[in-house]
Amino acid sequence: MITCSVWWAVPVHDTADHRELLTDVELDRYSAYRTPEDRRRFLTGRVLAKTQVAQRLGIPTADVVFDATCDDCDKQHGPPRIPGSTLRLSISHAGDRVGLALADGAELGLDVESTTRRAADGLLDYALSEAERAAVAELTDDDRTRAFFRYWTGKEALMKATGKGLRIPLTSLTLSAPGEQVRLVSSEAPALDPATARLASLQPGDGYDAAVAVLTPDELEVTEHWWSPRPAMLGH
Repeated sequence: MITCSVWWAVPVHDTADHRELLTDVELDRYSAYRTPEDRRRFLTGRVLAKTQVAQRLGIPTADVVFDATCDDCDKQHGPPRIPGSTLRLSISHAGDRVGLALADGAELGLDVESTTRRAADGLLDYALSEAERAAVAELTDDDRTRAFFRYWTGKEALMKATGKGLRIPLTSLTLSAPGEQVRLVSSEAPALDPATARLASLQPGDGYDAAVAVLTPDELEVTEHWWSPRPAMLGH
């Protein structure tokens, strides 16, 4: 069995203490965001990730440095990794929700989405396989929207776990039907095999849906926690 820990947070205050945990490259990324809300979400993801990784590795938070090299262009805007460690992480945010997933020894992906929009036909055609569209066809509008976001977050989490993102077409993946435990049923993408991909639906709070995917043949155990920063956690 493999254990995945998921941590939820609301955006932290944009303070000097928090920004001090960012590297120069991360500060550049932080500054590139156009709105204060986007800057706070990015900042929160890094502070949350660094405090939790520091606790897992037994080192000061200020000593945690991520490698975010993009596989396509070598710039530092890819998903964060921990050099020299088997610990894997994934960060996701939407609205006032920021999430972190951690697992040891297996690639993983986390996705959280705000569920305020409706599941229009165009979105269903873009994201769902033929079998999935058939599964939601007779649902009420509200149930169809809930099913859509369950499918969407599950597929996004799986694609993040592979590191390939939207290079994998959403319609190439088929997840289990609404009402069943979420799982990958079939995949036309070589990077994803139902035998070695585990999915779990998460509880990020009202108005949000989320899922985590871990690429492993083992059973998956997921724990969820809420996090808020304390001065001692930031230990420089």
